[in-house]
Amino acid sequence: MALPNPPWTRGLIMASKSPNKTVTVGIGEMAVSASPDEVLVTYALGSCLAVTFYDPVLRIGGMAHCMLPLSRIDTDKARENPFMFVDAGVPALLTEMFRRGCRKKDLITRVAGAARTLDNANLFRIGERNCAVFRKIMWKNGMLIHAEDIGGDRARTLSLVIATGQLMVRCHGMEHEI
Repeated sequence: MALPNPPWTRGLIMASKSPNKTVTVGIGEMAVSASPDEVLVTYALGSCLAVTFYDPVLRIGGMAHCMLPLSRIDTDKARENPFMFVDAGVPALLTEMFRRGCRKKDLITRVAGAARTLDNANLFRIGERNCAVFRKIMWKNGMLIHAEDIGGDRARTLSLVIATGQLMVRCHGMEHEI
């Protein structure tokens, strides 16, 4: 029996089953995949936050690219697309992972982004606020953050390999795993 789609499907990218497929997760989007041939990728993470969960038991991975910390600034937009906001997008990503059979105790949580780009005077601190909201969600849910690459002043690209759970971060031509 197929599971019903949750009410918030805008911003959800359904990963395909084609070989060696790169699934691009744009700003305000989320993707979940169980296909070992796929890699979830998000580009140009500045102050945005990319959150990934990976279940090594089921080999299911998910990624969200959230732009702003709190959905209360535009509740209509948050209902339409929760993945724009950390406080709405992270719980929605977790819900989708659980819907696919993942268990909280098996999830590997990693996060990247939250840089201080285009804010040289450090007035808005969107990256810092995104990270603070994410940490609060993890704490409230009793979940550990296993790895992070956050802060600084440079944009990043993130790639989650579904077959292995490997998470690569590319920044200014350099690449490393977190």
